Amino acid sequence: MRMFLYIVAGIVVLLVGLGTIAFQLPVATSKVVWPLIEDRMLEEPFIGVTSDGIVKPDLYRIESTGVSTEPVVQTAEKFIAALNPQQRNKLLYAVDDDEWRRWANIHISTRQGVGLLDMDENQTKAAFNLLEASLSARGLDTSHKIIKLEGHLADLMDDHNQYGSQRYWFTIMGTPSQSEPWGWQLDGHHLIINYFVLGDQVVMSPVFMGSEPVRALSGPHAGTEILQEEQEAGLALIRSLSEQQRAVAITSSAKPGNNNYGELFQDNAVVPVAGISLDALDDGQRALAVGLISLYVDNLKRDHAQVRLTEILKHWSQTYFSWVGGTGDDAVFYYRIMSPVIMIEFDHQSPVALEGDGPSRIHVHTVVRTPNGNDYGKDLLRQHLVDHPH
Repeated sequence: MRMFLYIVAGIVVLLVGLGTIAFQLPVATSKVVWPLIEDRMLEEPFIGVTSDGIVKPDLYRIESTGVSTEPVVQTAEKFIAALNPQQRNKLLYAVDDDEWRRWANIHISTRQGVGLLDMDENQTKAAFNLLEASLSARGLDTSHKIIKLEGHLADLMDDHNQYGSQRYWFTIMGTPSQSEPWGWQLDGHHLIINYFVLGDQVVMSPVFMGSEPVRALSGPHAGTEILQEEQEAGLALIRSLSEQQRAVAITSSAKPGNNNYGELFQDNAVVPVAGISLDALDDGQRALAVGLISLYVDNLKRDHAQVRLTEILKHWSQTYFSWVGGTGDDAVFYYRIMSPVIMIEFDHQSPVALEGDGPSRIHVHTVVRTPNGNDYGKDLLRQHLVDHPH
């Protein structure tokens, strides 16, 4: 029986690697199979997203940003204090634990940590205070909307066992500190945030934001929608390009399936350089590109977002914009911004829960990664441990 489960796990791992997950497993089956999948994927040591399988060195360093992380530390401490001993035992992990890498943006995943389902009103408030202290108003608003849309999906599917607005889990790695490394993670369907802190430095990645559907047309959350700005800003940038520039940026006009590279268990994805160099853009196009990148970076608090954007702009000549799909008003598409220090992906995906055939605008996935070994702040943590062995 166990051999059979490993075979099943192997097949699903292959599907994950190809980015073609479009299935549903019964809850009972997923509870048995999914831990095997997780263990299988974590057998591969962390390297990081790269363009060719080789990590580019010396991109990140421990240095002061001048932006205090004290509010994040304090709200994390209050969140921990609000939990009972059993909940704290589930919440807390070592700063270098593989729990960082176990996140999954699909509904069948097993979850670690303390879930909203098991929190009272005060504990839930303390958990979301941590989000509020860490994210910008825009990032917090998008997170709340994704959670609402997950509740909407549960209503549409009449399935509150696999979907729902309380099916989100928090973990904390390390001890909240203004000098020692630590971080937190939010893990659930269509919403994953990894937030690493070292002194006044922050690395917020991988971040996954998406929904199916991206807009609620009925029910208590009617009118709630997400990722429309990211969709339209991407279109604005590709449409601003000349015919010659588009010929370079568009790697395929056909989009038969899903295209994201950086989703669950793809910490070591090899993502080829493709598309047009942002260095080839004129001033107006450059402004559109910076605006598009900022939509994702600005999910961080303002001052930390500015630090992150400055880091990205230093690698402007090595940053590429690529596109798959159409460019019409109703087109489905995928775009990627890739540099040595950031990867941003936007993908219209095929339906999983709802009806449909092929990629659709009602199902969107976005991913933000920090390539070359610094997702989860791992390169900063590595440097810290060299100087401060634990």
